[in-house]
Amino acid sequence: MENPGFQKSKDDPPQYEETSFCGNGFGNGERRGARLSVVSAFGHDTLDRVPNVNFYRNAASISGQRAIRPSLQDLHDVFQKNGGLTIPSPGEEREGADTSTLGDVESVTPLEESEAGGVVKFGWIKGVLVRCMLNIWGVMLFIRLSWVFGQAGIGLGIVVVILSVVVTSVTCLSMSAICTNGVVRGGGAYYLISRSLGPEFGGSIGLIFAFANAVAVAMYVVGFSETVVELLKENDALIIDPVNDIRIIGCITVVLLMGITVAGMEWEAKAQVALLVILLVAIANVFVGTVIPSTEDKRSKGFFNYRESIAEENFLPDFRDGETFFSVFAIFFPAATGILAGANISGDLKDPQAALPKGTLLAIFITGITYLGIALVVSVTVVRDATGNRNDTIVPGSSCNFSSACDLGYDFSICQTTKCNYGLMNNFQVMTLVSGFGPLITAGTFSATLSSALASLVSAPKVFQALCKDNIYKALKFFAKGHGKNNEPIRGYVLTFFIAVAFILIAELNTIAPIISNFFLASYALINFSCFHASYAKSPGWRPAYKYYNMWLSLFGAVLCCAVMFVINWWAALLTYGIELFLYIYVTVKKPDVNWGSSTQAVTFINAVNNALTLSGVDEHIKNFRPKCLVMTGSPRSRPALLDLAHSFTKNYGLCLTCEVFVGPRDNNLQDMNAAVQQNQQWLHKQKRKAFYTPVASENLQKGAEALMQASGLGRMKPNTVMLGFKRDWRTSKPQEVQNYVGILHDAFDFEHGSVILRISQGMDISHILRAEEEMERMLLEQQALEMEENDFQPQGVKGFFNRSKKSSKTELTRKVSLDVPQTSDLAKMNQRLVEASSQFKRKQGKGTIDVWWLFDDGGLTLLLPHILTTRKKWKDCKLRIFIAGQPERIEQDKEEMQELLKKFRIKCADIKVIADINVKPSAER
Repeated sequence: MENPGFQKSKDDPPQYEETSFCGNGFGNGERRGARLSVVSAFGHDTLDRVPNVNFYRNAASISGQRAIRPSLQDLHDVFQKNGGLTIPSPGEEREGADTSTLGDVESVTPLEESEAGGVVKFGWIKGVLVRCMLNIWGVMLFIRLSWVFGQAGIGLGIVVVILSVVVTSVTCLSMSAICTNGVVRGGGAYYLISRSLGPEFGGSIGLIFAFANAVAVAMYVVGFSETVVELLKENDALIIDPVNDIRIIGCITVVLLMGITVAGMEWEAKAQVALLVILLVAIANVFVGTVIPSTEDKRSKGFFNYRESIAEENFLPDFRDGETFFSVFAIFFPAATGILAGANISGDLKDPQAALPKGTLLAIFITGITYLGIALVVSVTVVRDATGNRNDTIVPGSSCNFSSACDLGYDFSICQTTKCNYGLMNNFQVMTLVSGFGPLITAGTFSATLSSALASLVSAPKVFQALCKDNIYKALKFFAKGHGKNNEPIRGYVLTFFIAVAFILIAELNTIAPIISNFFLASYALINFSCFHASYAKSPGWRPAYKYYNMWLSLFGAVLCCAVMFVINWWAALLTYGIELFLYIYVTVKKPDVNWGSSTQAVTFINAVNNALTLSGVDEHIKNFRPKCLVMTGSPRSRPALLDLAHSFTKNYGLCLTCEVFVGPRDNNLQDMNAAVQQNQQWLHKQKRKAFYTPVASENLQKGAEALMQASGLGRMKPNTVMLGFKRDWRTSKPQEVQNYVGILHDAFDFEHGSVILRISQGMDISHILRAEEEMERMLLEQQALEMEENDFQPQGVKGFFNRSKKSSKTELTRKVSLDVPQTSDLAKMNQRLVEASSQFKRKQGKGTIDVWWLFDDGGLTLLLPHILTTRKKWKDCKLRIFIAGQPERIEQDKEEMQELLKKFRIKCADIKVIADINVKPSAER
């Protein structure tokens, strides 16, 4: 039949109307009725649904029904009942279903522009290309580039620039692959790394990257201040002295930049465009100036237009003042670190997936060509040293054995013994000398430094805010709050301001630049490694739209970044990695409650499968035997003593499965089993018990236990020891119940499992106490709700509910419960003793003995389990005491044989007792 939901169109693909089944996962919590339009538009009836991540979130479901995804029967009912079925919206929580996204911000659908309430969004040119170019064309372009080529020469100078471009280009390819693999939110490098490698790597690099951007503000502002101070020097208008003037001007400048930043993204974007125009004019001015014939004043300062002799002389390196290739590279490299300027504001881009690769790669290409072009034209027109004295002339062509300036009529030989003020090596304002109009270079320097400082001042708080929002470091939650329609991180701006001021006070550009080089390189290394790791994991979720990357090229980029870190400054690299390692361990220990589907999880799964398969292909050896316990606890909370003892055996090294048998038909128990999986696994995690919870439905206890013994585990990771509690009511139980209990032991022997039975005189089952506590909490909540209604939500200070302490309310409620459920003092004491007995294995065991009855056992399990207990901290004060059966005339011989056996097993024993009459048992000691 013809599908009524189908709308014919010649060109457009089929359109789905949004229903409760295919929403974005974040509705308003109302129940929405499914309409007939749920029929897929392919010209015939079908039950296929549009994919939605929320349909698959509850991975632990026993029934196969996810937390929200409708079942096949539900979908049939939609058609049969003509839309009469209502399905909870994806945003609505249901009891026992894990519908939370655990802080997964990727799952939040961004607002459309029409619904965004005036939020400013940038395209790829203004948001990425312009920002990256302005950030890369930073302080080095006009202030240090000539010095770099003076020290390293044209040959090695080109290597310095190309090496920087290679590092940033490979990193950009990796970044492009990551950011086109999913939704990109604000946070820049932190967001990309954390969503790829997980919170441990992301949290460690996030702080370092935010700090590096904050220090970069200081670097660019100091570069700006140096230029201003040079102008003050020329006009003899210094405020105090050059160093203090840099500090004063720098602090004033960063305050003004803060004002622009806090004013909003619109003003900041307008300022960026204006600065770009000035900068482009200044760059063009340099190229124009090199072809304008030099004046006498410029020649005395080392500028002679294009000369082949100058190019030959400046081609080879001439390192001075202790500089090396790597130290020069360390000073230049921050000039290339602006590639993440667009990514850092990814949350403010219209389409970050398309904008980031295109804008960043184009910015790297344009700025790389610009750096090489300016450096070359300056290096072939300006000599390394010049006096600036017009009288230092000689007859052109005379030989003074110093530089090519001799051939051009100038003798600068005094620079060999005296510090000169001009030339590539000495004058940081060479670009002003070369240009056609000097003030334009000054304006360009201001533009380059201020634009980069402004970009870093915006980037650092944005990255820091993204990190704080994820709540990985709970102490930094204060900085997560945003203000205004763009959610501006005002608190982050203030913190960045103080960090920048602290480094501005250093007032030395060559000191600040290497500090941030290692931090940026560490960020780039992890971005490259993230791309490699995600590709290596081969996760189905790794399918980036950007295809021009290679996993091995990304790995090469990561290794290259690490190598460059060490050659720049080995102790700074060690310090950076030390900080990263400390933060990584901190986040790992804290275990933030986030799940971002990282490649680390994918690789963990792959390794687990490979290791399980490897174990399956290798025969087990007795030396590697570990107790892998199948613990019949029922709900783990109801028999904590049994779980604690099993944990003493397995701890962090063995397999522990806590099992519960739901007696009855499977269909009738599915809902309870689903709820139990969620609740009990979370409880085990909260109690820091490395164990799994496994429920099964069966017609009786024995068959359920048999199914667990037969089907539990994977490969070699199968239980080999069954643990259960001693049946206390066997005298009053039905014969079938006793038979089922004994049958579990027989099945354990049939499956060649070891058996452990725990007996505590007070008993182990505390489920009735837990039910009473839950009932009390429920009643307490009801009482609080009633009191809030009675007091009409009175504020604090008014007599009513808010005046009463929670403790007193709970005490009063406990009294009510005790009246409703009569309890004698003896029963209360019994429950108290039961709770204490159930928690006894959580406490440190005192000095005592662990008694072992050796009944002609042909294996070592009877001795191995007690020995494992003695290796735990809580049991280390306990000693083994072994009882063996023997004959009166063989007591000493039996002791010697047992001692030889213990020596073979390398087990220390406090005492060996031979029981000549098996009917006579020793007194119990503990």
